[in-house]
Amino acid sequence: MKIFLIIVGCISLALGVTGMFLPLLPTTPFLLLSAAVWVKASPALYEWLLNHKVFGEYIRNFREYRAIPLRVKIISVSLVWLTIGYCIFAVVDEWWWAQVLMTLLAIGISWHILSFKTLKK
Repeated sequence: MKIFLIIVGCISLALGVTGMFLPLLPTTPFLLLSAAVWVKASPALYEWLLNHKVFGEYIRNFREYRAIPLRVKIISVSLVWLTIGYCIFAVVDEWWWAQVLMTLLAIGISWHILSFKTLKK
């Protein structure tokens, strides 16, 4: 079971890192999942993740404050709207129902991101 949890943590970490560059893939939930499974399976990996200069900050901020830095909120919401906006006008421009669904998706994602407190540091 330990090996399985370590593998799940590694996959989750890879998805979290990918989410740093893809606007529709969230970073923090995957990093939190990695931390959650590694805390039981491998304390060494858990400590490495918490002390990592990039990933550790995501986890600590969310775990301690349940908040997202303003810069991250602005970048995330902007990238969501740019990406989905492109899809709405360039990819599914002839399917009104798909445009409506994608607009609702963008609104939902934005609302979710903005619903968290803003971290003031």
